[in-house]
Amino acid sequence: MSKKPNPELIDAENPEWTAEMVKESVRLDALPSTLQAKLRRGRPEAEVTKERITIRLSPDVVSAFRATGSGWQTRMDAALKDWLKTHSPS
Repeated sequence: MSKKPNPELIDAENPEWTAEMVKESVRLDALPSTLQAKLRRGRPEAEVTKERITIRLSPDVVSAFRATGSGWQTRMDAALKDWLKTHSPS
């Protein structure tokens, strides 16, 4: 005994795949890279990635940067890069 599909859940613009559609499908990594980039979802891959670390900082430093709002970690990274221009870490 098969159930009839709920007509409210049927999407005419996005029908269920048939066995033929599955057979003709192509993996994303088999497509040209320009098309892959257009079809990928989510955040684009960064050219330069950052390293995740654990660091202990004084509460006043952290609260001062957090008080600047969204993007405070990026600003902290920029401040450290600026410090490195005139100081040696050793």
